[in-house]
Amino acid sequence: MLINDKNIKMWSVIGQRATLGLTLYEIAKKNKNLMVLTSDVSTSAGLDRFRKNFTNQYVDVGIAEQNLIGIAAGMSSEGFDVITTTFSPFQILRCCEQIKVNISYMNIKVIMVGLASGVSLGTLGYTHCSIEDVSIARSIPNLDVICPSDGLETIKSLEHALISKNSSYIRLTGTSNNPIINEKDYKFEIGKGVIVRDQKEPDVIILASGSMVSHSTQASEILANNKIKCKVVNIHTLTKLDEELLIDIGKTGKLIVTVEEHSLIGGLFSLISEFYSKKNINIKILPIGHPHNYGKGGEYKYLLNKYGLDKLGISSKIIEEINI
Repeated sequence: MLINDKNIKMWSVIGQRATLGLTLYEIAKKNKNLMVLTSDVSTSAGLDRFRKNFTNQYVDVGIAEQNLIGIAAGMSSEGFDVITTTFSPFQILRCCEQIKVNISYMNIKVIMVGLASGVSLGTLGYTHCSIEDVSIARSIPNLDVICPSDGLETIKSLEHALISKNSSYIRLTGTSNNPIINEKDYKFEIGKGVIVRDQKEPDVIILASGSMVSHSTQASEILANNKIKCKVVNIHTLTKLDEELLIDIGKTGKLIVTVEEHSLIGGLFSLISEFYSKKNINIKILPIGHPHNYGKGGEYKYLLNKYGLDKLGISSKIIEEINI
């Protein structure tokens, strides 16, 4: 993919799902070994052009997600580079046993892309929201969980997942008009955090993933207006961790805030807490995420506001914590 200012802006406008389709289209031009499998989601995954131009590299199994994983595992065992995609709750929750047995247990590589994770499909209710997927996916061995922050990182996640030895679950969050986090090309590596806003001697360090990186960056500007210095780190990999970076952060003794569009059980907060506990680093962590319950559905921005996952909610919770 050609990375320039024009394309980065376009990927932001169309969102991660459409960017996925464009990326796979470009990859297929060079990789005739690529197979893309879907469960009746070609349009939702931005794959209509791919489907029309690479008919021999595209399989739609219909609304049969468990079969999707079985077929993907079979194709992978025959040497194909296999990518599956459907909406996040169906990609992970509905297929959990097939992912465990056919992919992880059999050590077969498949790249799974979960569309519209978090609460972006809130208007369809919580059957189509996905606030449990990270906790399930990261508990399965031999599976990298990657949650890109914007369109450019979606592309880099796919490219690196293809060359990785492990299977991957790529968790796409947000909608169209997805804010740009990475304005220029940069070195992406599975398991390496990216500092997106740096401050000398920060008062608080925010660790965020996916859609919450942009909201956290915007919240840091509100905090700066309240004389609170803030560092923001993009934790795009939710299995392998950047241990060196996290140890350095832990040594500062500053308040750490985890922000995720996911349940507070089993996701980023759990991951970071487990890491510092194992390293015997005693540090205060403020978790910000979706409560561990199913609320009523609603429009995306409404739900983010309701659960304090927008810039105002994040900054307010941090200010309240600091002023206690």
